[in-house]
Amino acid sequence: MTTKTTTCLAAALALLAAPAAAETRLTLSHFLPAVHGIHTDFIVPWTEQVTECAGGAVTFEISPGGTARGSVARQQEQVMAGVVDIAHGLHGIPRGRFPRTSLIDLPFLTDDAGAATHALWSIFDDYLAEEYSGLKVLALHAHNGGLIHTRDRPVTTMEDLQGLRIRTPSPAISEMLSFLGASPQGLPPGEVYENLQRGVIDGTVFPWDPVNSFGLAEVLNYHLEAGVYTVSFFFVMNEARYNALDEETRACIDAASGDALIARFGDWWDAWDAPGRAAAEARGSQISALSDAERERWREALSPMIEAYLDAVEAEGVANAREIHAALQAAIADYGE
Repeated sequence: MTTKTTTCLAAALALLAAPAAAETRLTLSHFLPAVHGIHTDFIVPWTEQVTECAGGAVTFEISPGGTARGSVARQQEQVMAGVVDIAHGLHGIPRGRFPRTSLIDLPFLTDDAGAATHALWSIFDDYLAEEYSGLKVLALHAHNGGLIHTRDRPVTTMEDLQGLRIRTPSPAISEMLSFLGASPQGLPPGEVYENLQRGVIDGTVFPWDPVNSFGLAEVLNYHLEAGVYTVSFFFVMNEARYNALDEETRACIDAASGDALIARFGDWWDAWDAPGRAAAEARGSQISALSDAERERWREALSPMIEAYLDAVEAEGVANAREIHAALQAAIADYGE
């Protein structure tokens, strides 16, 4: 056997003996139950798309609500600290971390998830990016117009809200409820069922989807389709972890995120809301709509609340809060044109 042949054979044997390239495993957490559409229609397919694009070189471990990493209050801090690589969470919990982005929660901007999501993404670079230092933002989105759901008393007017203890998801919604006469109660979504059942709260604000996904149809009897507010969410990755990935994997994450993902939330949320409304109908719960006249009363009553909220955000360091609010209004108006 020649020296050259021996060398080639040794190299081939070394390649066979070498371990396969290590698979990249990314961790992802969110706060919703694994039956929710955000998990089944958005999160899981997103991970599968990235895995397929990367030829199986990257896989995911998902921790939904109800797991050790599924607390709604910890999604942002977990991804910042590298406890998880990617997280989906609510901007308003804990309060105060995203004052610019959370302006979308102010009443009477839109009741459409697609429009709200488009608005957030379209102004992100100019107005919101500084709130996400250390994070790779994969998407921002919002839900359809929220309802006021109650256990024992129907709500169709401002007067009906007087003194009711209503669960709230964010500072802006808390202020809205207070101005309308209710007593806002901060609670994570996963604690609403028990607190309604025990009579600790009288109702909650949610879009339709949690009525089904959290089983709330069992403890709610009245639903007002108010549609005066929305609430926003983040889908983010630890920036250092993203930058440490190889170029191909980063390209796969980018291809599954951003503009390609943003465009889907409007239709998704319509689909996610449908089972919630159906669950309420199946139980014979009372579903009411806010009348045009009553909506104008709410709009008038909440006008000073909006101004006071913008004043407070400016006083806390967001000097251009009114400019951001106006940019959101303009982006919503442009949606679909």
